Amino acid sequence: MNAIQMTGITKRFGDLVANDNVDFELKAGEIHALLGENGAGKTTLMRILYGLYHADEGDIQVNGRRVSIVSPKDAIHNRIGMVTQHFTLVSTLTVAENLTLGEKGSITINKRTIEQKISDAAEQYGIPVKPDALISSLSVGERQRVEILKALNRNAKVLILDEPTAVLVPQEVDVLFEVLERLRKSGLSVVFISHKLNEVMALCDRISVLRLGKMAGTVVKGETNKTELACMMVGHETFGVKRQGKAPRGKVILRVENLSLRDKKGLDTLRDVSFEVHTGEILGIAGVSGNGQSELTGILSGTIKPTGGQFHLEDRNLTGTEPLQITRAGIGRIAEDRHASLVGELTVAENIALEYLDEFVSHGVLDRKKIHQNAEKLIKEYDIKARPEDRLRTLSGGNMQKVILARTLSREPKFVLASQPTRGLDVGATDYVDHRLLDQRDRGAAVLLLSEDLDEIMSLSDRVAVIYEGQIVGILPIEEVTREKLGLMMCGSIGKQKT
Repeated sequence: MNAIQMTGITKRFGDLVANDNVDFELKAGEIHALLGENGAGKTTLMRILYGLYHADEGDIQVNGRRVSIVSPKDAIHNRIGMVTQHFTLVSTLTVAENLTLGEKGSITINKRTIEQKISDAAEQYGIPVKPDALISSLSVGERQRVEILKALNRNAKVLILDEPTAVLVPQEVDVLFEVLERLRKSGLSVVFISHKLNEVMALCDRISVLRLGKMAGTVVKGETNKTELACMMVGHETFGVKRQGKAPRGKVILRVENLSLRDKKGLDTLRDVSFEVHTGEILGIAGVSGNGQSELTGILSGTIKPTGGQFHLEDRNLTGTEPLQITRAGIGRIAEDRHASLVGELTVAENIALEYLDEFVSHGVLDRKKIHQNAEKLIKEYDIKARPEDRLRTLSGGNMQKVILARTLSREPKFVLASQPTRGLDVGATDYVDHRLLDQRDRGAAVLLLSEDLDEIMSLSDRVAVIYEGQIVGILPIEEVTREKLGLMMCGSIGKQKT
């Protein structure tokens, strides 16, 4: 008997059909991936199961019994829990207090009793949490575990996780997978919403793929591979983009010399960082999140002033220069937070012109026609699924990133600073971004790629630098790079300097 059986689920939002006659089943005691590109209908389908949306058509069965789920209260009653990307915890309360909120019982709360209850539950489910810890003091991964424990504390037998690794660093992903494996063995059924092929293949028993709101198919993990899954997701093979051969390394475009940064607490976040990037190459910087990547990006973008060292673009010292001058000097920036680089309430056309508005001014007035024409050209060139007049906030993450690429790369910068350029993107959008970065390398630009995705680093880079605790601990030609060697360097176990 299936734990969950969804049959003929259809959900419309105006003219948009988010789910089109979808069938989905979840067996008892399995981790079942719901895979698909952003906008494929994954989250919509599971929001219907959890009662956040109501299907226009279709039936839901729980343990073989047809049920009506019109609110999360109905889902919880049917022992279904859901953890979304945006947690619903009260940061000023403790773990125990958050897990007790909404429970029926006496008006008197015994702090020691509820903390012991939560401690017992944490031990029972194998989920490491501290009942007396304030939510505000916890890491993102710890908060996620609290959300999972909250669902289990309500006797959930089915757990829906919506893109659970999107906000986690690699170590936290490992802990999450260990927790889920223990829960699966105890009889819990898990729906794992994702667009990350590696994680799905590492964790899940079966995989269902949604494409454009329709079910493209369900496969057993042992009977498929990442290439096949990618084809199911986007309708053609895209997985595994790689540079073609080794590019002839040209002159040095960017020279970074002994960059250092001390934060407000007096801690060194960058220490004597030095490297060079040449024309016609991609230098990848690998490292676990929080080892100085954001600070390095900020300095090279002009948003952070270093406390020591300098960097040159060709012969020009740009240390401490404002972002506008950095852009005009020939540095193209793809920021790690695309939302911070765009203005959601402005149109696509306005966002594309945003960093170059002075070029669209005629007699002191913005030339709206010229802005619109520029957008039409770049929307076509960069395959952006939008119109010039659409509000930026209505676009998917992949199309938002294409807006940034259009704005940045259409200027043919000498040096491209790409920080986490595919973070949060589905396989199709990731493929597109990777191809565009390779195009920049092939036209002779210098590219610095900062990424926490080792597959991306190893697929695109000509050389790889590893950053650990704010220092570059080694630079290797791609021929000498292995996943094992990078892993040891990323945790500070070995270091080797080679250019």
